[in-house]
Amino acid sequence: MTTMRRAKTVLLYPAMLAVFSLLATGCESLNWRKNSSASPSATAKARGASPLYYDFEDVLIPGELKVNRKESFVYQTQGFSAGVLVLKGRVEAGSLIAFFDSNMAKDNWKPLSKFTSNRSILLYQKDNRYCVVNIFDSDLRTDVEIWVAPMREEAESSLIK
Repeated sequence: MTTMRRAKTVLLYPAMLAVFSLLATGCESLNWRKNSSASPSATAKARGASPLYYDFEDVLIPGELKVNRKESFVYQTQGFSAGVLVLKGRVEAGSLIAFFDSNMAKDNWKPLSKFTSNRSILLYQKDNRYCVVNIFDSDLRTDVEIWVAPMREEAESSLIK
C-alpha cells in the first residue's frame, strides 16, 4: 500500500506543477491594467476593418462586408459610375443602417426614404443620381446590395452624346 501511495505522489506533484505552470503562463499574456495603452494593431482589430470606397467613389462601405464580384455589375465611364454592388458579411442590420445614414450624409447624399424590417431599403439622392441600399438580414449573414442609378435626364443626356 505504501508503494501505491508513493506512486500517486510521484505522479500527482508533477501533474499539479504542469497545470499550475500552464495557468500562470496563460494568464501572463492578459492585460490586467486598465491604464495601459493597447498596440495600434490590437486597437484596429478591436474596432473592425476600416471602411472602404469600392466602385462608387462616394458610397462608403463597412470593412466587415466583402464584395461578391460574381453578382455585382458596375458600369463606369469618365466621371460616372452606375450599377449594383453586392456584398456579404456578418453585421447587424441596425448598425448597417446607422452606418449608411451617417456616412451617406457625409458624402452629400440626401436621404429620401427608409423601410426597415428583415429586409431594409434605404433610398438616397445626390445631384443627378439615386442610391438604393438593400439590406437582407438573416441568422447567419447579412447581404447588402447597393444600387446607384442616374436620374432619367442624366441617363438620356449620356446616351445622346
